[in-house]
Amino acid sequence: MKNYRWFIVTMLLIATSINYIDRQVIGLLKPILEKQFSWSETDFARIVMAFSAAYATGLLLMGRLIDRVGTKKGYSIAVIIWSVAGMMHAVVRSVAGFAVVRMILGIGEAGNFPAAMKAVSEWFPKKEKGLATGILNAGSSVGVVAALVIVPWILSSYGWQEVFWITGVLGFVWLGVWWLVYELPSRHQRITAEELALIEEGQDHAMQAAPAIKWSALFRMPHTWAVVTGKFLIDPIYWFFLFWLPSYFASTFGLDLKKPSLPLMVIYAATTIGSVGGGYLSSWLIKKGWPVLKARKSVLLALAILEFSVILVQFVTDVWVAVGLLSFAVALHQAWATNVFTLAADLFPKESVSSVVGIAGMSGAIGGILFPMLIGYLLDMYKAQGDLQGGYYVIFTLCGFTYSVAWLIIHLLTRTRVPKTAQQL
Repeated sequence: MKNYRWFIVTMLLIATSINYIDRQVIGLLKPILEKQFSWSETDFARIVMAFSAAYATGLLLMGRLIDRVGTKKGYSIAVIIWSVAGMMHAVVRSVAGFAVVRMILGIGEAGNFPAAMKAVSEWFPKKEKGLATGILNAGSSVGVVAALVIVPWILSSYGWQEVFWITGVLGFVWLGVWWLVYELPSRHQRITAEELALIEEGQDHAMQAAPAIKWSALFRMPHTWAVVTGKFLIDPIYWFFLFWLPSYFASTFGLDLKKPSLPLMVIYAATTIGSVGGGYLSSWLIKKGWPVLKARKSVLLALAILEFSVILVQFVTDVWVAVGLLSFAVALHQAWATNVFTLAADLFPKESVSSVVGIAGMSGAIGGILFPMLIGYLLDMYKAQGDLQGGYYVIFTLCGFTYSVAWLIIHLLTRTRVPKTAQQL
């Protein structure tokens, strides 16, 4: 089969989409479950925090597990855990029960990106890694949009329990196909000799020949902290875009959140363009002969500069102008996320990629817990002063500057190309 690697990345895209569908279901069912079980907002917040904490821990643990057992087995373990946990939501009835199954879901879902990035490092030459990462990362957007379609349809035909059962089964359907089609390129029977040569010749041989780096040693490498910085400082901004933009549009432009929102659908759909476009751009530069690290960091710098545009939102009075600016901002963010993920595959041997992605992902999840505390404090303070929009404008400004700070730290930490091996440490 020609170009089998693109079939593999399609499988990664689908898995990521299913991952985000399962993650989004409880949020879409929140009004029904609150009424069914008499939840308070605090009850729901505790359930969400249980997932977030488990996801942060799971990223660290699952990344290392996948490096130990391999991509095929590791991804399978992750999908089984999160699919079973998704279906278990249908049988629990208490706040504690939902918190427990959300924790299991978080641990399983944490394996998605470490496994997917390890697959990219195994199947793609360096000039195509950015584009491949962008495609699989687009699954986070596809999953959110798909959930908006799938959940209401199942709910109208059956009930809330069936939503969890049916969406949970999707993971097992994917798993059956995955187990049949995935293998390392060097051992795969469906790959052509020409494609295998393309993949192997396009790999960074000095990097790929390096031994796996001890987990403890990774924390002493500046390159690890470069990827961590790109996730810890920037991932929380995406959660702000995801969870607070509906409230921003409701308070600023009077958007009715009880109805389907075209402005929000446009904004979140733009993330797909950013994911693929950001990966394509850095891959295009590499094909033009740019050094890999220079291409990645140049794209990250351009994105950081363009992200200053989000500050202009505070001067907007028309809803669709705001939609345009924020669509641009979220697209830039996903382009950034794609290139930061790809940095891990660029800077580390493939035997250690999942571990690095797991460590960085955990840092992003921790940032996603801490940043909302600042957001809540600022919005409460400005709301008490009768200027809620002023609080949002401060946050937009902070977001605009953070990308440049993150880029500067990444640049300083990656001035040398190849990280030290564990033996040298």
